[in-house]
Amino acid sequence: MSGAGPAARPTAPMPSALRRGLDSWLFQLRGPQPGPIVLGHRKVFILPSSHGVIYFLVLMVMLAGSINYTLSLGFVLTFLLIGLGLNAILYTFRNLASLRVSALHPQPVFAGETAQFRLRVENPTRVDRVGIEAIPKLGDTVTFGVPMNDESSVALRMPALRRGRLLLGRVTLQTRFPLGLFRAWSYVELDATCTVYPQPETPAQPLPLPGGERGEGAASSSGNEDFSGLRAYQAGDSTRRIAWKADARGSGLLSKVFTGRADNHLWLDWHTLPASLDVEQRLSRLTRWVLEADEQEAAYGLRLPNETIDPDTGPGHRAHCLRALALHGA
Repeated sequence: MSGAGPAARPTAPMPSALRRGLDSWLFQLRGPQPGPIVLGHRKVFILPSSHGVIYFLVLMVMLAGSINYTLSLGFVLTFLLIGLGLNAILYTFRNLASLRVSALHPQPVFAGETAQFRLRVENPTRVDRVGIEAIPKLGDTVTFGVPMNDESSVALRMPALRRGRLLLGRVTLQTRFPLGLFRAWSYVELDATCTVYPQPETPAQPLPLPGGERGEGAASSSGNEDFSGLRAYQAGDSTRRIAWKADARGSGLLSKVFTGRADNHLWLDWHTLPASLDVEQRLSRLTRWVLEADEQEAAYGLRLPNETIDPDTGPGHRAHCLRALALHGA
């Protein structure tokens, strides 16, 4: 009687914790870092490229032929090419080593647009770096170079598909300079985040009137009826509120302050939106209203389920409201 052998057991996948630990030890991955990240010798890795493998296989055939036929010139040519390949290791590795990489703060974008992250790559050595590729997890590969004792700005474009925080994630820097026989690479993961605002509603719905009514637009005089005085200019103040005559008299840059009844302010209120709208549709409509109210320079406030932003005007207030909409529920 013949018995069946033991069933082959499937190979268990490597535990995620063990894999993360191996990646952290082997590839020096430490998660998002504020930067700058220095590409030291332990962070740069190098292996033969496909062309390099073919190159050295051909050299082995040449060496075997030279030995078999005792060809002196064959030995000379073979060892000359071997030396050339070994020198390529040094130059390829040096093309990445000692670079300093940091990230600049990206500008916010709206959902559906393209976010642009900028890397600053510094070369503190006296050797030009050429033919370096930056490969993000999402987006296109960018090729750049860095002159000696100088720096370069590298723009990485990534699609912003949904509102919230868009992380740059891990970027691979690699080079095949000078001969393409070897590929040197390093991983950098910088703490760079782009704020993605909700996509504005299209077509736009009419702005609510002060007091919560609906109309074709906000009253442009909301909160701006009576002149109250002057105060020191603050970043984000509307240029229409700057007291240019006072500046001409040498009083410095001042902003006009207006007062008005609180019930004349324009409130963009989550709770007054139709119940048929879901969360993203509500955020989309409020985003459109913030842009229109800011364009009309109306004093407006924003009410969300867990946050209230008092009425104000200017680019700073606009950015505050849009950021609150982008990060709602995050």
